[in-house]
Amino acid sequence: VSDASGCSMIALLHTGAAKFPQNLLPRARQAVCSLLPTGVLKGYDSIVSRKLASHSFGASMAAMSSFPPQRYHYFLVLDFEATCDKPQIHPQEIIEFPILKLNGRTMEIESTFHMYVQPVVHPQLTPFCTELTGIIQGMVDGQPSLQQVLERVDEWMAKEGLLDPSVKSIFVTCGDWDLKVMLPGQCQYLGLPVADYFKQWINLKKAYSFAMGSWPKNGLLDMNKGLNLQHIGRPHSGIDDCKNIANIMKTLAHRGFIFKQTSKPF
Repeated sequence: VSDASGCSMIALLHTGAAKFPQNLLPRARQAVCSLLPTGVLKGYDSIVSRKLASHSFGASMAAMSSFPPQRYHYFLVLDFEATCDKPQIHPQEIIEFPILKLNGRTMEIESTFHMYVQPVVHPQLTPFCTELTGIIQGMVDGQPSLQQVLERVDEWMAKEGLLDPSVKSIFVTCGDWDLKVMLPGQCQYLGLPVADYFKQWINLKKAYSFAMGSWPKNGLLDMNKGLNLQHIGRPHSGIDDCKNIANIMKTLAHRGFIFKQTSKPF
């Protein structure tokens, strides 16, 4: 392809951007760019981006062109920490409740929900629990109960527009334990209802295995290692684990992976 032809092809693409189907635009742009000499591509890349932005494609153009559109508007990254000991205590109770709202187009964090929760059956944290999670007694004493925290989650979901039926969102966890075992188990014990939005999710371990062809036996540590990512914060901190999950998701999305629900309907 000559430079002149390349210029014409790019011009055609960016002048027709307003009428081109948005979901097909990144593929079309990628196909055109793959035919162009490097010099032409470099010279016109910023022009194309500016032109598309003028047609309401906004600041997310770079993200759109680097990975395919996801099936969800938002991913809600969740990772509980709970009371624990060796041997395990029963029932376990959630003591950290973090959620990150991840934009499905840009894969960037847009909002955070983070609360600690007062355990009621075993109100005193064990030394093992504190050593594992980094959560000390003073961080849970006087905090809201799980029922109160769930009410605040619902308020946050409403404020963020996530309860709008036209907005597609789904929770993402590192494993099935959080939403298949921990939350429904504690809610059943306390006689609390489980909101429908907690009943479907994406297990990041399964998504990673589909994308990379290997099962991450050691969870986040293996996934970070497999993707050459630095681990964020301390392991078994709920909010730090959420940040690691978000980072892994963003990396997989940039590689072209499209996330799908992995849980079975309740």
